[in-house]
Amino acid sequence: MTVAPDFFDTEPRNWRARVALSVEVVRELSKATDPQEMYKLFARRMAQLFPVSRHLTVSRRGLTPPEFRVARFSQWADPANPWKESHRLPVHSGGLISELLYADQPRIIDGLALDADDPAAEYLAGQKCLLAIPHFENGTAQTALVLTRDDTDTFPRDRVADLVLLSNLFARATQTVVLSQKVKEAYDGLDYELRSIADIQRSLLPAKYPKVPGLDLAVHYRTAARAGGDYYDFFPLPNDRLGVLIADASGHGAPAAVLMAVVHSIAHTRPDPPLRPGEFLTFLNAHLTRRYTRPTGSFVTAFYAVFDPQNGTLTYASAGHNPPRLLRAADGFKMALNRAQKLPLGIKPDETYLEQTVPLLPGDQVVFFTDGVIEAVNSEGDMFGSARIDEELETCLPTADALLKSLLASHSLFTDGTTLADDCTLVVVKRT
Repeated sequence: MTVAPDFFDTEPRNWRARVALSVEVVRELSKATDPQEMYKLFARRMAQLFPVSRHLTVSRRGLTPPEFRVARFSQWADPANPWKESHRLPVHSGGLISELLYADQPRIIDGLALDADDPAAEYLAGQKCLLAIPHFENGTAQTALVLTRDDTDTFPRDRVADLVLLSNLFARATQTVVLSQKVKEAYDGLDYELRSIADIQRSLLPAKYPKVPGLDLAVHYRTAARAGGDYYDFFPLPNDRLGVLIADASGHGAPAAVLMAVVHSIAHTRPDPPLRPGEFLTFLNAHLTRRYTRPTGSFVTAFYAVFDPQNGTLTYASAGHNPPRLLRAADGFKMALNRAQKLPLGIKPDETYLEQTVPLLPGDQVVFFTDGVIEAVNSEGDMFGSARIDEELETCLPTADALLKSLLASHSLFTDGTTLADDCTLVVVKRT
């Protein structure tokens, strides 16, 4: 490195050297991710620009006046890392260093003299002059840098302002790196917890599709975050019937995932099989409202349908959920299953859910979906909407999986370049 003849010389002839050195130092510091390495780099640079005999950093964080902690001392053979080994740092009380630290002002002392019992004597014995630079946080000096020389060459007053500014900027940069590390550690810990919640949540979903004669199934499930509030489930019922539940807990992330897990628990601890959709949603709502949702104001939309291929019927009930779409293969007629809408689960404890029954003929297809599917937006802010689901239904594809893939392709093309804002779940059921 080429050191400027005198970095603190502000004469016009020296400006290029000052700029070049400033850029070089800042570039090096910008690459540092560890505060300890940043300090070593800065200390080495400053030793070239502004030589001193000794330097120490003192702190008052977590202490009461006149206590202070020595965080760094240039004469230590085995220096501690102040951010990781604070237990190794000595704490003292009173004396010159305490006075300098709590004064909140820069100070120069010429002809330095110390009492033998002053804690500073351990660090500053034999030094002739001193410069104290406070490092400010929230208006007070939480730390200070103490520079000394062992000759009578005093610290020039005209350089103090530059040194105060330079030292404080470095201290703030170091603190920013420390805070960034803490934020990253906190984020990593939170991310681990969310991944664990997501793993638990996915374990509550059906591991495989039930085999029901006369029905073909396909599912797509994707959360916007690690964990989400969408939920779907299958309930094999007597006489080759199948119950299909789709639900969407209010909110996003971990709170919604927890509520989803509660719904799963209530649904699977019910002693009797959920044969009647209206009665099943009434049961879920009563338990959810009385024990879980009323204190928080949360709720769950849900739709439950029972497919009966032998008798050719579909019976359903809805708790404020998006009406699924039914396509009749015989004539291409599309309909929304919206004749049994009631309040979402978790709002009114004595809500009673009604049900409707419609024919289900060979080739008929039903598409269940959550808000995240139809409320997804493209780059222009337009929503996907339920009409595009109806358009895909018109093709009347031969299998549930083929229809699901067609829906997903259309959805992906529409939302290309946008971020998923909500959980997306699609369940397709086709009567074969």
